Amino acid sequence: MKFTIRHEIKGRIRIHLCQNHMTMRQADLLAWFLSNQPMVEEAKVYERTADAVIHFRGERKELIRAILDFTYEDETLNEIVPMDSGRELNQEYQDKLVNQCLGRLCTKLFLPAPVRAVYTTIKAIRYVWKGIRCLMKCKIEVEVLDATAIAVSIIRNDFDTAGSVMFLLGIGELLEEWTHKKSVGDLARSMSLNIEKVWQKIDDTEVLVPVSDIREGDLVVVHTGNVIPLDGIVEAGEAMVNQASMTGESVPVKKEIGSYAYAGTAIEEGSITIRIKKAAGSTRFERIVTMIEESEKLKSSVEGKASGLADALVPWSLGGTALTWLITRNTTKALSILMVDFSCALKLAMPLSVLAAMREASSYQMTVKGGKFLEAIADADTIVFDKTGTLTKAQPTVADVVTFEGRDQNEMLRIAACLEEHFPHSMANAVVQESISRGLVHEEMHSKVDYIVAHGIASYIGDERVIIGSNHFVFEDEKCVIPESEMDKFDSLPPEYSHLYLAIGGRLAAVICIEDPLRPESTQVIKELRKLGISKIVMMTGDSDRTAKAIAAKVGVDEYYSEVLPEDKANFVEKEKTEGRKVIMIGDGINDSPALSAANVGIAISEGAQIAREIADITISEDALYQLVTLKEISNRLMKRVHWNYRFVIGFNLGLILLGVSGVLAPATSALMHNTSTLLISLKSMTNLLDHDKVDLEMTES
Repeated sequence: MKFTIRHEIKGRIRIHLCQNHMTMRQADLLAWFLSNQPMVEEAKVYERTADAVIHFRGERKELIRAILDFTYEDETLNEIVPMDSGRELNQEYQDKLVNQCLGRLCTKLFLPAPVRAVYTTIKAIRYVWKGIRCLMKCKIEVEVLDATAIAVSIIRNDFDTAGSVMFLLGIGELLEEWTHKKSVGDLARSMSLNIEKVWQKIDDTEVLVPVSDIREGDLVVVHTGNVIPLDGIVEAGEAMVNQASMTGESVPVKKEIGSYAYAGTAIEEGSITIRIKKAAGSTRFERIVTMIEESEKLKSSVEGKASGLADALVPWSLGGTALTWLITRNTTKALSILMVDFSCALKLAMPLSVLAAMREASSYQMTVKGGKFLEAIADADTIVFDKTGTLTKAQPTVADVVTFEGRDQNEMLRIAACLEEHFPHSMANAVVQESISRGLVHEEMHSKVDYIVAHGIASYIGDERVIIGSNHFVFEDEKCVIPESEMDKFDSLPPEYSHLYLAIGGRLAAVICIEDPLRPESTQVIKELRKLGISKIVMMTGDSDRTAKAIAAKVGVDEYYSEVLPEDKANFVEKEKTEGRKVIMIGDGINDSPALSAANVGIAISEGAQIAREIADITISEDALYQLVTLKEISNRLMKRVHWNYRFVIGFNLGLILLGVSGVLAPATSALMHNTSTLLISLKSMTNLLDHDKVDLEMTES
């Protein structure tokens, strides 16, 4: 890539690409490439000028070399970088904002007064008509108040006031629309960008391939706990599918041969083979945007309360205007009330606060699927943790593979990985990663794989039944036996590890010892959550009581429950809710899904089972449990901001009304101050709630 250096100081460089025009896509590719260079701290690309400003550390020559090697045609880069970056949306609304401001300025400076009066009157028709339509529906809402203020100003030949009111209303609408679309787009991108592999059926074999390799007409197999990656028709099998990500309804739907399966929905039970109808990336983003915008379940009650209060205040404003005129017979004083509109600020500031908080959460790799969940986090007083993959590290490792009856250690690990890779979970991922690290490449050697939730996996290799899972599943449910001559080896299995039991033909073949250490930040996170208002912290796990007791003592939870099944977790959550507690459930596995659905807020670890991520209301990255503290802080501060907004809007506008009625402020001045305050509080509501540098430091230290 050819470029010139426009400006340079230590740690910062501005470059200009040697091309006449930079498309939005090219700007996105370059921005992503630069941001992911190890020496780059921050990079901004300006498509209009084909410039880039880069803040970096380390050697300048390394950065120069990297930029020279960059090309827009890089296939890997084009696959990773999303098509919907939001850059085009930002440019569109920046242009609209500039055009609106320039239009207002030119109108005041260059149009003669008579022409300006006609222009203002024509422009007012839209607002007046909206008010009339509202009245025709037998409603007295904010549109009526705006229409009345504008119409009265025009009737009094006060065209400047009418123009100012319409200009500021237009700016407010533009900012609201821009922020809303940007927040929804950011959220949808974080929900839809999962670069994954899928099981493609070729002849009678399932092959794991990148989703980008799948084309229309290919067959893809989706198992229990996984997400349907692409739209298609069910060719074989049947399954119960959770379509909450599409419809907002969590009740699973049965899919059988001939049914249409939607990308992004998750299989709760069963397994299906799908004939792909739409290739990767064709519909997922757009469908999620529609779901976010239309689903009522995503709206917080504070937004509903603000909208309701705004409309409720309109009759009082109109009534106050009429009463003031009847008492004083002073039109100017009466209009001072009409020009001050409580509802505008209330309706604008509250949703912007919620959407800004959702956007801020996404900057910490947290995906919040709706404003109501941030409100629920703020109100929560109880947290229930699953142990594995949450309080313990998200990436446990294989410590040892103990084999029986002289079986080969690598062969047993290879078989275990071949089964476990179909149903990803932190324990399963540990087995698969150990197999990869040992170079144990395998082809599919087994028949259909069955997953028994919270127990294990079963299949056949040839005529022999192969199972892997918990002690209860292998020895009690499946009645497998331990070779008598090796009981001592079995009894001496290291107790500090979690165990996965592999049996072939009804006999124990191997025990995979999994090291599942406690996250170093767990204890501190528990302490911080208590400071932020959580009064009850519970840990639930399928592990033995001995292991659960040790972990619970280390992290300092209030209660722990061991050897629990999925329904036990869900039942506990329901019991806490009936007792009046607001419950957060945190998990990462298929067996956590019922409890995630039952909780007031379900939080899933992003590297856990796909169905857990789809069902959960919020997902956090696996890297830092401290994100829970950040999430709680954002939620708490959001509610403080909302309450402050209420007080400011009502107090400030009430002051304007009193000053107008007393004759201190003219109606035009009241309107200007009211609309200016609305814009300022809206802009403040769009700012971050936390000090990012401080939070980043705390997360690093934890």
